[in-house]
Amino acid sequence: MKKTTKFAVAGLAVGIAFSAVSATAHAQESWTMTTTWPDNLALIEIDRHWVDLANKLVGDELKINFRAGGTLMPGTSVFDATETGSIEAAGDWPGYWAGRSPAFSPLATTTSLFNGVDYLNWIQQWGGFELYQEVYGKYNMVYLPYGITNNESGFMGRTPIKSLADLDGKRVRLSGRDQGRVLEELGGSQVTIAGGEIYQAIERGVIDAGEFSTPGVDYEAGFAEVVEYWATPGWHQSASVFGVMINKDAWDALSQETQEKLKIAADATMAWSLSWSERGSTEGTIKFQEAGVEISQFSEADLARIQDITNEVIVRGACEDKMHAKVYHSMISYMEHYANWRDLTVPFNMSRTIDNLPSLKKIEACL
Repeated sequence: MKKTTKFAVAGLAVGIAFSAVSATAHAQESWTMTTTWPDNLALIEIDRHWVDLANKLVGDELKINFRAGGTLMPGTSVFDATETGSIEAAGDWPGYWAGRSPAFSPLATTTSLFNGVDYLNWIQQWGGFELYQEVYGKYNMVYLPYGITNNESGFMGRTPIKSLADLDGKRVRLSGRDQGRVLEELGGSQVTIAGGEIYQAIERGVIDAGEFSTPGVDYEAGFAEVVEYWATPGWHQSASVFGVMINKDAWDALSQETQEKLKIAADATMAWSLSWSERGSTEGTIKFQEAGVEISQFSEADLARIQDITNEVIVRGACEDKMHAKVYHSMISYMEHYANWRDLTVPFNMSRTIDNLPSLKKIEACL
C-alpha cells in the first residue's frame, strides 16, 4: 500500500482549496446584457433564446442578466456601452453601425444576394465568422452571430406598389446604405426612421411604404392594422443576421471552456432562429391575407433589373472602403465556389442560384 506523506496531503488540500476558490470566482462572474429590441418587437426572442441556452450551458461559471431594449439605455447606445465596458454584452443587428464602418452593412444583410442558408454556410464554413471578429474587433468586441432570418416581407403601406415603376417618387422607409442607393436608382426616396415609428409613419401618411422585418415580425408589430398593400419579395434584405456584441475584456476574463459553451449556444440559436423565423413568416403571411391586405409580387423582369443595379451598387461601395470590399469579396467568392455543387442540385439546392453576380474582378481591383 502506498504511503501518503503529510506533504502530499497538504498539497492535496491546497489543490482542493484552489479549485473551490476558482469555482467560486466563476460562480460570481455576472454580465449585464441588453439589446436593440424592445419587448414589443418579436426579434427580441432570438436574444432571449441565446441568453436562456447560454445560462443553462455555462452553469455556475457565468450568469447573464438580460434586460429588454430601452430599459437600460436607448437602443442606439448599446454599441458604445459594450465597447467601453459599461455593459458586458448587447444583442444587435450589425447594420445599425454602418455609419462607423460600411463593412457592418453586409454583415447584417445584403440586397439581392444571400438568403438565410447562404449566411449560415458562409458564417460556418466559408470564413464569415472570422470577418465578424475582424470588423467588431476594431471596437474592442468579440461577436457571436446567433440569429438568421430569411427574406424580409417587402414594402407595406397604403399606396399600391405592384411594379418598380410604382416606386418612382415614393417615400419608402428603408434601412441600409446599399438599399437606399438601389432605391434611388429606381426613382424612390429613402426615409430613415426607427422600427418602432414605422406604424405611425404609415398611419399618418409620412411615408408611402415601409419595411421592417419578416411577415411574422411585421404582423406582431401591428402593421396589418394600418397597411392595405404589400409588395414582395423583399429584395432589399434577402436575409438578415443578428448576434451578440461582447466586450473583449469581459470575454477574455472567461475560461476557454465557458467561451466555447457560449459559441455552442450561438450556433444552436442560429439554427433555431432560421426555422422559427420561417414558421413565423408563414403564419404571418396567412394573417395578413386574412386581414384583407392585397399582396403583389415583383415580376422576373423587375427582379432582374434590381439585380443589375445591385451589382453596380455593391462594386461602388466596395471601392469606397477596403473592409467593405473584403467582406463582399468573401461573400461573392463563396457564391462562385459553392456553385460548383449548388447548381448541380437544382431544384433541391439550399442556396440562391445566381448567374448575374457582382464582378469579383472589379472588387479585387478595389482591394
